[in-house]
Amino acid sequence: MSIDESHGGASRKDKSMRTPLGRVRNHGSSHSGTSDFWRQRLTAVAMLLLLIPVIFVVMSVMGRNQAGAAQILGSPLVAIIMLLFIVASVVHMKIGVQVVIEDYVHDEKLKLAAIIGNNFFSIVVALASAYAIFKLSSGV
Repeated sequence: MSIDESHGGASRKDKSMRTPLGRVRNHGSSHSGTSDFWRQRLTAVAMLLLLIPVIFVVMSVMGRNQAGAAQILGSPLVAIIMLLFIVASVVHMKIGVQVVIEDYVHDEKLKLAAIIGNNFFSIVVALASAYAIFKLSSGV
């Protein structure tokens, strides 16, 4: 009889010999691991890199009418920068809200509905923003 068994505990064979890193690499119960963590960090870095050009574009568009804004956004480079910023922002937002939902909504049906709503909202925001950029950049 081992010491653990004599004190009411489990035997040493029942205890995990794995390190915390080994348990993390199993990706937990959801089997998704840290992919959301890294995607959110990647989108944050992308937004930081795009922030200065976006601020410059927004400052140059301020106070102009639609024709002036269309002239600035008509540049393919500016439109691409704005679209990249929108995509990075929406993906970052979607992941962040999903993590909050998964952590704080405990009813499974409500959690599923909230995640579906988050996905649809993110898609609508991305499409509406992209449409606005395309519309302004095309001058129509």
